[in-house]
Amino acid sequence: MDAPHKPRKRELPIAQLVPNLMTIGAACAGLSAIRFGIDGEFKIAVQLILLACVLDGLDGRVARMLKSESAIGAELDSLADFLNFGVVPALLIYLWAFGEIPNGGWIAAVIYAVCCLLRLARFNIGNKAVEDAGPTEYFEGVPSPMGALLALLPMFISFVWSKAPAMPPPVIAIYMIGVGLLMISRLPTWSLKSMTIYRENVKLLVIGFVLTVALLLSYPWATLVALDLAYLAGIAWAWWRLKSRKRSGGS
Repeated sequence: MDAPHKPRKRELPIAQLVPNLMTIGAACAGLSAIRFGIDGEFKIAVQLILLACVLDGLDGRVARMLKSESAIGAELDSLADFLNFGVVPALLIYLWAFGEIPNGGWIAAVIYAVCCLLRLARFNIGNKAVEDAGPTEYFEGVPSPMGALLALLPMFISFVWSKAPAMPPPVIAIYMIGVGLLMISRLPTWSLKSMTIYRENVKLLVIGFVLTVALLLSYPWATLVALDLAYLAGIAWAWWRLKSRKRSGGS
């Protein structure tokens, strides 16, 4: 009798696994941030969230560069985003700020996390339509990674001015809910994918990028405070510019 036929094993290039490994690494960073937050090591916890932001910004680009996009990669990315930018910031801020108002603080944390979940669900549904229509100048609402950085702004401020009076927990709760509402809002926010620059200004952009990296390495918390405030100002500017276009187009 002939030996039973064994199914042929398929080989998979290791390089195609790199984007998914980066996404899983980001999720591990987020889970570790929870551990350090429970231990009261909030600076380390926030640094791990920042690492997750960097990995989140790179994994998709690496996947496209290696031509290794996959359905499971997209699902992993979305789940990791909810963990890192929805659940983890909510838990960290709850542990850090809401000892005096645990019930109210928990409500604010849950609202923020659910808003992040809704933001990601809306993005996943609309992502295909956006790809078909081509890149647009604006997103609708604040992207979840930036939402996490905005939500952590009170912590950044406390790291810079540790001797200043702490923000009242009710104010932090209201601010946290406000950031959650920004994520699910229809407010226009800048989309870097469609932004352009004149060739003669590329050197200025490179210098600005290097300066930002240097400031983040030297004065991380003050720089993050400045970037958050600049982003909030950018939202106001994008909203005003879009409204002006609509008014001029309708006149």
